[in-house]
Amino acid sequence: MVIVALSAREYIMIDSIAEHSPTTGLTSTEAAKRLQQYGPNALEEKKVSPLLKLLGYFWGPIPWMIEVAAILSALLQHWPDFWIIFALLVFNAGVGFWQEFTAGNAVEALRKQLALRARVLRDGQWQAIDADQLVPGDVVRLRLGDIIPADVKLLGDDYLNVDQSALTGESLPVTKQGGDDAFSGTIIKQGESVARVTATGKNTRLGKTASLVEQAKTVSHFQKAVLAIGDYLIYVSLALVIALVLVQLHRHTPWLELVQFALILTVASIPVAMPAVLSMTMALGAMALSKRKAIVTRLESIEEMASMDILCSDKTGTLTRNRLTLGDVELFDANDEQAVLLAAALASREEDRDAIDEAVFHGL
Repeated sequence: MVIVALSAREYIMIDSIAEHSPTTGLTSTEAAKRLQQYGPNALEEKKVSPLLKLLGYFWGPIPWMIEVAAILSALLQHWPDFWIIFALLVFNAGVGFWQEFTAGNAVEALRKQLALRARVLRDGQWQAIDADQLVPGDVVRLRLGDIIPADVKLLGDDYLNVDQSALTGESLPVTKQGGDDAFSGTIIKQGESVARVTATGKNTRLGKTASLVEQAKTVSHFQKAVLAIGDYLIYVSLALVIALVLVQLHRHTPWLELVQFALILTVASIPVAMPAVLSMTMALGAMALSKRKAIVTRLESIEEMASMDILCSDKTGTLTRNRLTLGDVELFDANDEQAVLLAAALASREEDRDAIDEAVFHGL
């Protein structure tokens, strides 16, 4: 569980801005000024140039093993071996880079398609806008099933049951009432309320948590396995090199010939083809998954997924489509099915983009 608190200065600054925002909502002019001042309501993405991404595949424990083998082959002037090892190094980097590049494009397209929307009071009217356009002081309407688009303070006497598991790890929904704070990324399980935005983007609790997650560096199980195999072979080769040197010294072998034997044995012990073979195998797995509309952003994740015993996942929006559809209309005292649908539509508000309301409108 990760709990992140805003600094006292940030709370004072944001609360001061929010308190001076009328409950009738901001004007478009004021919202534009605040958007320029505080930035979009989105987590910052560190853009890395494709060249740096490609060079990154030549840096790390596994590429280092292959590069050492290439350098030793060049020192021995075994040029055929050198070019073969160099080709394997480039192939291994190319497969990983291409998979990440294509997956990144697919994820970006999916992110744009699934952009979060928010119902906000602007210029005295309720509007549906992209959530990244929210600013501190905006008045938003929250309803059942909504993902809260920013850190907010609830207004009025209504209450909400909010699932905060994505942020705090709490398994049970938390009840929020007027005056309570609700946080970006949490899901409304019950209730409806109007709220005022107090923090957006990187200043939200979710933004602070995301910055900590980005700083965490982990080594995949795949990398650990490859390094373990490589270490074992290198240790064995070092033992053989030591034994060879001792025997050849006893036989008074010339030093130049002795060094050549030692380098050849060292090059032979480095599994230069193993990373390329494994990358190709996982790339084929990624292609098979892509045919099932699954996006693989890291090749190593395929091996990690294959070794998993239990997968814990939410249902709504992951295993299901998170979209309600209208089935049959059950008539009691009424005799006209269309009249019931019309009454339901008149009782709905299209601007709310509510899941139940939309199902009614689509059923007309």
